[in-house]
Amino acid sequence: MNGFEKTMMKFKALLLVVTLLFAGGALALELDEAKAKGLVGEQADGYVGAVKPSPEVNALVADINGKRAKAYARIGQKNGVAVDKVGELAAKKLINKAGPNEYVKTPSGTWVLKKEIK
Repeated sequence: MNGFEKTMMKFKALLLVVTLLFAGGALALELDEAKAKGLVGEQADGYVGAVKPSPEVNALVADINGKRAKAYARIGQKNGVAVDKVGELAAKKLINKAGPNEYVKTPSGTWVLKKEIK
């Protein structure tokens, strides 16, 4: 390997490190962060919903719900249970696990903080 090739290898490695360092700021909104900010909440069907919709929130909701749908289908098929029933069971656990300042959707379709549910 000549001097130029060594320099290029070092440059590529440095570029990779810099890219990785700054990639963290460019990552999309995370579910826990969105819940803490009151942007999304849990629903009785086992899926998240947008409390305060925006393009970023809607993308997160679609991503999370797509992953949950696949998981619910896999679990349902494995156990001979309908997908919607798996979602409802998951919702009970997710809503119980939700923090007091996180939103959940009531059966009437209203978003409320979990601590407000009686």
